[in-house]
Amino acid sequence: MIKFLQNTGRFGLNHLEEHGQWGIFMMRSMRGVFTPPYKVFPVVREVKTIGFDSLTIICFTAVFTGMVLGLQGYASLKKFGSEGALGFGVAITLFTELGPVLSALLLIGRAGSSMCAEIGIMRNSQQIDALECMAIDPFAYFISPKLIASLISFPILGFLFTLVGIGGAYISGVMILGINPGAFTDGVIRAMADERLVRMCTIKCLVFGYMMVSICAFKGYSVYRQQTKGSMAVSHATTDAVVFSSVMVLLWDYLLTSLLL
Repeated sequence: MIKFLQNTGRFGLNHLEEHGQWGIFMMRSMRGVFTPPYKVFPVVREVKTIGFDSLTIICFTAVFTGMVLGLQGYASLKKFGSEGALGFGVAITLFTELGPVLSALLLIGRAGSSMCAEIGIMRNSQQIDALECMAIDPFAYFISPKLIASLISFPILGFLFTLVGIGGAYISGVMILGINPGAFTDGVIRAMADERLVRMCTIKCLVFGYMMVSICAFKGYSVYRQQTKGSMAVSHATTDAVVFSSVMVLLWDYLLTSLLL
């Protein structure tokens, strides 16, 4: 019984310490955003890494997601004779849920894992310690640019996913199944005219982008907390970062939806 209480207390204290270190980590990262000199090139480089290099997988996934939505939406709406509402339904689904969530999960798997591994290797090879010895703030140097780049890239890719997905639904719904193109386009325009949907998509993308950097970068930075060392520690930290970030995206998706609806 005493052993159980000791293990429970140690588990709670370790997680409390980790959450405190995460809070300090994010405070220093946010401070680095506003600390001169402002480095434009690192931000541009990270936007390319996080955003531009992810365009292929975002567009590829969005097209087939939209086509599946078109097929399933048509099959459901046909039972009620409301096939013309397909464009409106697809646009709402992509703007509020699938666009932000799927793009975030894809970026976590592609860019978030890379970010965690990169910072973890820098920590293991003592490159971060070397920066601190030269009086260079590592947060302002390479973590804050990642945060800024994520806040720029996530909304752009989220809206791109939504628009490409609508195009995929147009292919399956209009070009293949023969829905009236005017009714489909009118439904999409009516959905896009609702600023609540656009605002929800933007807020979700910003929150998910912040979460990806805050979790993945922190897991890489604190790789020394892993029970294993060396390359195994980096692999475990990367796995933890991707899994935890993905779960938090789904959790915050529900919380933001309940708050913004």
